Amino acid sequence: MVPASVAIQVLPLTLDDNETVRIVDEVIDYIDSTGLKYFVSPFETTIEGDYDELMDIVKECQHIAIKSGAPGVNTFVKIFFNPNEGVLTINQKTDKYLEVDTRNKELNM
Repeated sequence: MVPASVAIQVLPLTLDDNETVRIVDEVIDYIDSTGLKYFVSPFETTIEGDYDELMDIVKECQHIAIKSGAPGVNTFVKIFFNPNEGVLTINQKTDKYLEVDTRNKELNM
């Protein structure tokens, strides 16, 4: 496995927020079906795994959005690829903020 992580933001070209969310949910369901570790945040979804597999997933996300009804899609991708030393995992990057996230949920209720 060639370690990498990818952050992908899929923006369907729709004018209806509910339709946008529905299509993005379809893309996230596809990402979930890959079996790779992923993390959904408000602006993007981060996935970690093998570089080549991640590139295939990024490509397929476009097809899923279109098949789900998007007339077009803008996608923004960030790639961290470090075949020699590996990459920081999702947990290494986010675990320290989980308590903050829980506190924010309580403030917004």
